Amino acid sequence: MSDRRLRVGLDLDGSLESMSNSMSDLSQALAERDDLLLTCFRTESAVTSERETRLRARVFWAPWWRHSRGRPIDDLLGRLDVIHVAGPSTPPTRHTPLLISVDDLRPLREGGTKSRVRQLRRAVARGATLVVSSRAARHEAMEALGLERAEIVVVRPPVGRVERTVDGRALVVSVTGNTHQFEGMSKDLAAFAQRHGAPFVVVASTAVIQRLRATGVAADFVERRRGAEALSQARCVAHISDGARFPSFAVAALGAGVPTVSLATAINRELLGGAAALVPDEDDLVATLEELWSNEARRAIMRAAGLARAEDFSPWHVASAYANLYADVAMRSRV
Repeated sequence: MSDRRLRVGLDLDGSLESMSNSMSDLSQALAERDDLLLTCFRTESAVTSERETRLRARVFWAPWWRHSRGRPIDDLLGRLDVIHVAGPSTPPTRHTPLLISVDDLRPLREGGTKSRVRQLRRAVARGATLVVSSRAARHEAMEALGLERAEIVVVRPPVGRVERTVDGRALVVSVTGNTHQFEGMSKDLAAFAQRHGAPFVVVASTAVIQRLRATGVAADFVERRRGAEALSQARCVAHISDGARFPSFAVAALGAGVPTVSLATAINRELLGGAAALVPDEDDLVATLEELWSNEARRAIMRAAGLARAEDFSPWHVASAYANLYADVAMRSRV
């Protein structure tokens, strides 16, 4: 590479995690670097600031881009060295290498949902590189999409900084894609909270909250976009997930200094091991919560380990990893 700044296009529509728009967090960290010239744009929504590039005929082309078809987006953005997207749009490019971050593996697991599989295969066939959050996710994506190892790279997503929790009292449970399992545990978790005189707070998507309310789960429900508010109340966090998504809420809990217990999926073992308490099943989860709730020595150890691990996911740390990836992809495209 020459000493000129690398020209990077970043799509702000799409998020690498579910508590906030992490592409915006990433863009802010990238903008502070002196080795990149950043062009931000939106494939799904209208621009929100003068610093964003407006895409001509975006409303017309957006449905095509969700199928990895339509007008090459670099025709609309001008000369760039690499383009990075993370949402439902994976527009084709004419000359510019394309990176596609894939956080949610559920569409790759669901046998009846083939559109995402076709979309990603089509993009990779034209030269796009997929980015996932862990080695476990890469292995699963390789199998689901029939891709080679070199076509998928691993970069951890950013998790924006949250305020340190002080004197939290609540049991906060994050539910991501494992609703049936949580429903089976909900009475035990509610009983645990009642024994300790603690509020019982469940953080989930709007759709999951509606379902849980309909089944009679007794809890205070918080939408995931307001997850930071729930963390500010937490004494312990339980993260219940099917392992299809990056465990953003669990990482945010570590960053808030809240002892966290999680089911030991492959992705959770890779990303949270050594910082969160990982358990094989729901019976062990409740037993582990008992110790994390009252054992001050273990709580102190877990707080320290969690804060250290959360730094690995800070936007500035992740921006450095992505900057290296951008440079590598741009270099290989010129060979």
